[in-house]
Amino acid sequence: MVAAWVLLFAPALAFLGIVGVGLRSRRISAGLAIGGLAVSFFCAVALLLQPAAHTLKNAAESSLTWVKLPGLLLEFGILVDPWAVLMSLVVTGVGLNIFIYSVGYMKGDAGFTRYFAVLSLFAFSMLGIVLANNFVTCFIFWELVGASSYLLIGHWYDRPKAAEAGKKAFLVNRIADFGFLLGILLLWSLSGLAGETKTLNYLELAKRLEFLAASPAVNASLLALAGGLIFCGVVGKSAQFPLHVWLPDAMEGPTPVSALIHAATMVAAGVYLLSRAFFLFAASPDLMALIAWVGGATALLAAGLALVENDIKRILAYSTLSQLGFMVMALGLGGRAAGIYHLTTHAFFKALLFLGAGSVIHALHTNDIRQMGGLLKPMPVTSATFLVGTFALCGIFPLSGFFSKDEILAVAYAHDPLLWKIGTLTAGLTAFYMGRLVSIAFLGESRARHPAREAPPIMTRPLLVLAFFSAVGGFLGIPHFLMGAPNHEEMNWTVAVTSTVVSAAGLGLAFALFRLSWRPLPWLTRLARPFLTLLERKYFVDDLYAWINRNVQQRLAHLSNAFERYVIIGLWVNGTAKMTGLTGSALRLIQTGKVQAYALLFLAGLSLLTFLSLGKPWAR
Repeated sequence: MVAAWVLLFAPALAFLGIVGVGLRSRRISAGLAIGGLAVSFFCAVALLLQPAAHTLKNAAESSLTWVKLPGLLLEFGILVDPWAVLMSLVVTGVGLNIFIYSVGYMKGDAGFTRYFAVLSLFAFSMLGIVLANNFVTCFIFWELVGASSYLLIGHWYDRPKAAEAGKKAFLVNRIADFGFLLGILLLWSLSGLAGETKTLNYLELAKRLEFLAASPAVNASLLALAGGLIFCGVVGKSAQFPLHVWLPDAMEGPTPVSALIHAATMVAAGVYLLSRAFFLFAASPDLMALIAWVGGATALLAAGLALVENDIKRILAYSTLSQLGFMVMALGLGGRAAGIYHLTTHAFFKALLFLGAGSVIHALHTNDIRQMGGLLKPMPVTSATFLVGTFALCGIFPLSGFFSKDEILAVAYAHDPLLWKIGTLTAGLTAFYMGRLVSIAFLGESRARHPAREAPPIMTRPLLVLAFFSAVGGFLGIPHFLMGAPNHEEMNWTVAVTSTVVSAAGLGLAFALFRLSWRPLPWLTRLARPFLTLLERKYFVDDLYAWINRNVQQRLAHLSNAFERYVIIGLWVNGTAKMTGLTGSALRLIQTGKVQAYALLFLAGLSLLTFLSLGKPWAR
């Protein structure tokens, strides 16, 4: 377990080292950040390759007692099992390539050292979520991930859009995390109903859950409510509908940050939590159905938004939303291994695509695909690796995305035919918008304002590494490692052939429309116009939130402000103070300091008491 603790804290030590001694040196800050994550990566490999590999099948825990009171035990601990080891490899392996790439991409940036410091903090925070053995530890790191993402998305805080994007990501996730926290508290209260010490430990909760579900003292709907509230955190972090609005705006940060958020860290945290707490969600079939449909709806709706976007990073952002929807749908349908399998392969090719986009932006100084084109010759490495990532994302055989995507579609085919159809349609839309991106941005004649040239080796080498794993990731035996099940033993050929044909059709249609200049029939264009308007306005979700902000939130804010100003401050606080002052002023009039006045008051009081004690003599 020593390796697991080193795995967790190496990036934290790098962060402290940069803040302490590296802020004045770009080379030291980058070296500490890369070195810290490299140590974590080798520790993850050591956990994977340990001789007693079977111990990974039995979760190993190590924890420190944090709070111990009668009936309450809180721990700061780590849990090592196949899920944690795989996710640690993804975070550190993909993250290490992004860290190295960042040295070239951020060269000359005024906030270079600050960038690498926060990058290390971000990696530490994500590894904390991955290795946490209880909900409290997880929530602490969960919030650290949110804070780190805010700092990285708003790295160029002098740009208003970047500053606003960072705040938007932070605030939207605060809404979701409030539900997550309520779910943790409810689950904690339920865990001690049988008289045991209350706990939030994953393994202990999994053992107690069966008893709690059968106990007459526990309403089954309470467990479902706890799971639903915790799922709120997943909806926020993994940007599921309707809390998806922060993720496209997060593209205002540096492109390597986008790659890290979309591939290996922040958005992956929600899906990983869904897998880690699977025992809780699986106890409620209705909750599982809700999770599956939230994922399916997000996959389809986000794929539609990518069809009309012209910013290369935003296209990939909507693609991430769609693929996260696939993963959530798989987990909601009971495909725990399928969801994490796709999360792993997606980390490879989505990091590759974002870093490839970063190389293009670095060369052409624009995000608009309409100002690109003709990149195959001047940028051969970037173009070739981007095509590998594109075909992997589209699920083209034999690249990694084919196997993991079809694993999800096979689960949907077996459990919910309608969701399978939605997933297959989404696969076709994915191929279409990626075909559109490649046709406009990489093929044809150059429309760039600046001459394109290949990125330096420090940026292209990570692309080659990620392209390799994007190509062979389907043959690494990930489902077997997670579940002990044979890899690809029961391929559903109906699903595989259908999805391949649909993806090929999407790519072909995009090539025909945007490379061969084929124009559909006029009536078809007119029919599609309302749908395109709907997509361009992003389903009016942002407009709805803006209306709620103006007409509900602002009015409530003004009402609260008036209540605070006139009732709490004016009447309660200031009114009490004024009443006290007036009373004091009245009493002060009595305190004259003259003996004669005090004697007169004494005689008046004595006369009044005598009169009251004798009653009313005139009434006799």
